[in-house]
Amino acid sequence: MKTLISTFGLAILLAASPAIAHEDHGKSMHGGFVLDAGHAQFEIVGKGDTVTVHVSDHGKPVATAGAAGKLTILTGSSKREIELKPAAADQLQGQGVINPGDRVLLNVGWPGQKPMSARTTVKKENAHAGHH
Repeated sequence: MKTLISTFGLAILLAASPAIAHEDHGKSMHGGFVLDAGHAQFEIVGKGDTVTVHVSDHGKPVATAGAAGKLTILTGSSKREIELKPAAADQLQGQGVINPGDRVLLNVGWPGQKPMSARTTVKKENAHAGHH
């Protein structure tokens, strides 16, 4: 009977794990704003003049070794680009500032894989993403 209960308990736990992971999908974990592209989520966080992009797949960190990316920032009629390079196990980083109202286009690629892209307009509630 204990084995049946343990097996049943494990089955419930395993079935709930994806639901728990999916619950965090699209939510900010680091105080920035989240973009979806392909199988990954990219949370963009600004602190001073540094932009950090945290990369995950349904809450699980994604290795950024070998990855490269670019943020294209459109403010009115002006355009600037932030080159992104691996900074930590699951992060890309570059120099620049993102402000409310900016239109952001993210492009990220890994060797041998199709590049991923996503875009958004930075909302006022995400304004702190560019100013920490």
